[in-house]
Amino acid sequence: MDLALPLILELVALGLATGFLAGLLGIGGGMIMVPFITLILGQRGVAPELAVKMAIATSMATIIFTSVSSVRAHHKRGAVRWDIVKRLAPGIVIGSMVGSLGVFALLKGSVLAIIFAAFVGFSATQMFLDRKPKPSRQMPGTAGTVAAGGAIGFLSGLVGAGGGFISVPFMTWCNVAIHNAVATSAALGFPIAVANVAGYIASGMRVEGLPPGSFGYLWLPALVVIALGSVSTAPLGARAAHALPVGKLKRVFASILYTLAAYMLYKGLAA
Repeated sequence: MDLALPLILELVALGLATGFLAGLLGIGGGMIMVPFITLILGQRGVAPELAVKMAIATSMATIIFTSVSSVRAHHKRGAVRWDIVKRLAPGIVIGSMVGSLGVFALLKGSVLAIIFAAFVGFSATQMFLDRKPKPSRQMPGTAGTVAAGGAIGFLSGLVGAGGGFISVPFMTWCNVAIHNAVATSAALGFPIAVANVAGYIASGMRVEGLPPGSFGYLWLPALVVIALGSVSTAPLGARAAHALPVGKLKRVFASILYTLAAYMLYKGLAA
């Protein structure tokens, strides 16, 4: 699969857009990347079942780079709640490995596409509703935090997203300020991505029909190009998050997510 100029331009544009959105909304970019990488791979002859799995894995791998770039910008503003990161990280690593190394390898790509569509639709609905938590609600204790981290890591591994679609609503539900929740979600993206990518590589090493440039389920050419683009724009998105009306932007973005969810649902049902 040659990296022709049109393909490079598509991947660069995707990286620039997802990096900015990752910094702005703390979503990790996976909800944008997975549908488009699935489309790009499908147009180049990769079987639909395999294209979905490779899109999820490659999307997650780019989050390693996006997360580092985004969290540095948020950290400079003192917005990252590192105490929450430390409490959620152990459960996230466990949940991620179970999802990516075990369940991900067993499920068909069509099932993963439907799961992805469901959670993107859920995330979009959460953005629209923008429900306010009870003033007395706080982060749970150790057991509850580990369980929450496990759920975030596990579901992220199944859909190739950085966990922001769960962690941001969860933290704001626990009365963490929205800017802190977005920044902390960006920091959580790193352990989520590292643990899941290790699982994707291990579970995909013996899979047949992978295109050239694959490493397990990862599509390395797309990973490199998208990562370079996303790293350059993630800090811009993080700065914009502190200056723009994020609430209004989320409603606009939710409309886009519904469209992407419908596309992935179609791909899953068609397969």
